[in-house]
Amino acid sequence: MNQCKIQFSWLLLIFAAGILAITGCMTASPKPGEIFSCAKDSDVNKVISPEASLENFSCIIKKWEGADTLHFNIAVKNISNEDQRFKVNIFLANGKAVGGLLPRKTKKGLIKPGDTAEFTYPVKDMNYVPGKIDLFIKTMSK
Repeated sequence: MNQCKIQFSWLLLIFAAGILAITGCMTASPKPGEIFSCAKDSDVNKVISPEASLENFSCIIKKWEGADTLHFNIAVKNISNEDQRFKVNIFLANGKAVGGLLPRKTKKGLIKPGDTAEFTYPVKDMNYVPGKIDLFIKTMSK
């Protein structure tokens, strides 16, 4: 009878380990083309210039250079009384970084007060949800 209890205990332990492994692998990963939150608010360190307001910060996985790639959607609103240009930097915990200027080119002028500029930044060789994120939005000097 003791041997029967030991075998049952081992079977129960193996079954529980199998269930735990299966549920651990079932984390929800975003589908290509589906917009999702880049990270929990507590995992995003935001440093934003007083002249700017972050209107959108989301992620999407879509094709870029032939592969599924993570993209950051950024929308920044000019809340100052003057035309502005902003510099956006996004640093990830894995060492990758992306960013650029809003607006990218100034032929059509800078961002007018109350207007919003948007851009999508792809992260090369990354097709998964990032961990911690540092987001910096700075005002460029005129």
